Amino acid sequence: MPSESSRTRRPGPVVTVLVVLLGFLTLSMSMSGTTVAIPRIGEDLHASGAALQWVVTGYFLTASSFMLVSGSLADLFGRRRIFTTGAAVYTAGALGSAVASDIALLDVARTLSGVGAAGVMAGGGALLASTFQGAARTRAFAAMGTVGGVGLAIGPTLSGWLVGGLGWRVTFGLFAGIGLVILAGSAFVAESRADHRPKVDRPGVATFISGLALLMFGITQGAQAGWGSWRVLGPVAAGLALLVAFVGVERRSDHPVLDLTLLRDRRFLGWCLAALTVPVGSAGVLVFLPTYLQGVNGVSARDAGLTMLMLTAPVLFLPALGGRLVNRGIPARRLAGLALLLLAGGNAWLTVLHPGIAPLALLGPLLCLGVGNGLVLGIIDAQAMSLVEPARVGMAAGFLNTVKGGGNALVLAVIGAVLTSLVQARTGSAELAGRIAAGDLSGPGRELHAAQFTDAWHLVLWSAAALCALSALTVHTLLVRPARPGRVPGTEGVSRTGRTLSAKI
Repeated sequence: MPSESSRTRRPGPVVTVLVVLLGFLTLSMSMSGTTVAIPRIGEDLHASGAALQWVVTGYFLTASSFMLVSGSLADLFGRRRIFTTGAAVYTAGALGSAVASDIALLDVARTLSGVGAAGVMAGGGALLASTFQGAARTRAFAAMGTVGGVGLAIGPTLSGWLVGGLGWRVTFGLFAGIGLVILAGSAFVAESRADHRPKVDRPGVATFISGLALLMFGITQGAQAGWGSWRVLGPVAAGLALLVAFVGVERRSDHPVLDLTLLRDRRFLGWCLAALTVPVGSAGVLVFLPTYLQGVNGVSARDAGLTMLMLTAPVLFLPALGGRLVNRGIPARRLAGLALLLLAGGNAWLTVLHPGIAPLALLGPLLCLGVGNGLVLGIIDAQAMSLVEPARVGMAAGFLNTVKGGGNALVLAVIGAVLTSLVQARTGSAELAGRIAAGDLSGPGRELHAAQFTDAWHLVLWSAAALCALSALTVHTLLVRPARPGRVPGTEGVSRTGRTLSAKI
């Protein structure tokens, strides 16, 4: 096993778990809770379209762009240090969001929060991976999935109550307050870092962050500028070119921000694909369905948040169950395949959506999505991290969270742009389509606009269902591993020499 620095103490497990889990709980609440506030934010700040959607998309864009870099820096300079820095930046962004006077300032503050979130998630995941091994690691990451589920579950409901009673600024103020608690708690976590001389891969950092950011930015402009516009094609082309350059830089670097040998393991790729499929199957519904319910059905932010409990409540309990099932011998690849198929079925079922639909009619599809989401969230991180040696856990955690955060950002950008484009194709007006997609159906033709919005939703849902079904098959195939001679059943996880091996799949 690669040794850790002799100057590094092993973090206290209880303190580490509590602080890291509080960080993931806060970020989950911030993500899901912000979605129900979008219509009120648009009304108060007189914003719509891409500028308004950037409140959510900008957060995910910067979080995903900085995740890999944060993980690699955590290995070099200390996992607690990156976690603490991330918590400080996130708190500053949340406070700035609470006091923003216009949509531009709010977008900047939310973008800053995303940078901080990258440090918290990559640093926190690396701290857990360096603290636990084997079945204990599976339980720790299942607990992380559980608290993420709690955040997803209570985020829309709590934010709905706060937005309805006290306004959206209080919601961001609450996140800033919790960020201060995380920042204080991180002082009691011991440091951990890899045993090699710190050296930052500056060309890799620059090409990756700028490439991914340009790619995401171009996609978000699609609905407003037109997919053939240079405002879209220029940033997308430049972003793709920089990402290709990033691969070349990493191949030649002695200290790469991403060791490309990680991607040669088909099982690690399989778990990364599973992580990417989760936002494809659920992020669009989680973020945009509350807007649909408020705009088309005229429900309050509080009631929209309560409806979303049908999706988020299962994520409270099922990550821990998924971890226990794997520890008791259920093949993780089969559990992952089942979960992804549930996401596919939930999206297809949700095409029952129509203006005036009763909340009870959404129970089946939303529960299906929640169960699929919860089962796979409890096993992805532990299974993927079990394939990586301790010296690279920060890098691996950063890459895995880049896939998850980047998937969220990409899915939200694409779904937001596609919904707006589909509505625009039916209305013939980009301005009107932007207002409808933001949940503003006021004025003449409300019923027609609601029907057009619903048709756009159906196309998006069928597309998500097809992608999730295809991914389920691909993930199951990638995770198949030939039996190794002399392998003793039940010894998956950590060998007698302490080397980290894959958990049973």
